[in-house]
Amino acid sequence: MRVLCFGRFCDDLPGGMQSHILSLLETLRQEVEFVNLVPSRTGRGRRYALADGTPVICTPGWNADGSLVLSPALILEARRLHQEQAFDLVHLHLPDPMSHLASLALPAKIPRIITWHADITRHRQLLKLYHPLQNRLLQQARAIIVATSGHLASPAFAAPEIRDKARVIPFGFDLERFVVPHDKAAEIRAAYPGFRIFALGRHVVYKGFDILIKALAQQGPDVRLLLGGVGPLRETLERLANELGVADRVAFLGLIPDADLPAYYQASDLFCLPSVNQAEAFGIVQVEAMAAGRPVLGTRLGNGVNIVNQDGVTGVLVPPGDVAALAGALAELRTKDAWRRELGIKARQRALKNYQKDRMASDTLALYRSVLSGGS
Repeated sequence: MRVLCFGRFCDDLPGGMQSHILSLLETLRQEVEFVNLVPSRTGRGRRYALADGTPVICTPGWNADGSLVLSPALILEARRLHQEQAFDLVHLHLPDPMSHLASLALPAKIPRIITWHADITRHRQLLKLYHPLQNRLLQQARAIIVATSGHLASPAFAAPEIRDKARVIPFGFDLERFVVPHDKAAEIRAAYPGFRIFALGRHVVYKGFDILIKALAQQGPDVRLLLGGVGPLRETLERLANELGVADRVAFLGLIPDADLPAYYQASDLFCLPSVNQAEAFGIVQVEAMAAGRPVLGTRLGNGVNIVNQDGVTGVLVPPGDVAALAGALAELRTKDAWRRELGIKARQRALKNYQKDRMASDTLALYRSVLSGGS
């Protein structure tokens, strides 16, 4: 089975969509011949293979803002690849207008499968122009994968003929490495004594890290924030920490090596995902934290994020953008050790039961085969 995957990006900058796609490619490599076609955020094209041998083709383009790359070469390369390999399926991951345009260069008879990750919350003027094209693609797709039932709250699924194509296949990952104790966890605990909050993600507006830093300022002096990731708001967040007098309690970790990630989850007392809008639709990082046995303090976004982390069961949810509510929840979790541990135990159980990669692989492969056999 030959599948052209439009993977949006495939580089050293971490991201939830990219992590999911790499997990999918790796778990299905024995059954599916994938080609991962993506634009390059560096502007330079390149070709290489993943560790499992899956070819990755990065086409040159213009990086508009880190989340949108304009690459006409993606269109030409998609056409060339199909002429060379004759793909059985095309798998798109939305939102990604560029790959959508590139898919139009391929014959309409090739079945399209879409994984719907999140709504577009930025570039609203562009969205007005793009929406009719997106709606048409959704109507033409043979199946649309969503990671949770909460994703179906998106306006994109308002039409019954689109909603009927939705198939819930939870994203799955290699979670065992977050369960096995990591040698570096003790070192991190020693370096950052006190009550440790871990947060991780791109430093962009929708992640809500400014809200978290403001909430930290209302905690005692023994509460620390370990903040991983990079992004355009890094300097803004550093200035905020300085202005609030908590710079000595916020560790900006930058890009954390993938091999060390389990150690940071395990060294923390809780994980915080303070996202402020529905650009956050699943939250892979919270699954990793849950697998490490850590409760998740998150926000009520009314989408898949809250399907993964359940209020009062695996963590605590507060209104998005509410500094006082977040600060109050932090203080409560800080003082109630037994409750926090209980949440962590249930978080691990839920992650290991629902978000393993083998389940995702088998369900996705079954969908591929059903589509190719004429079903859906």
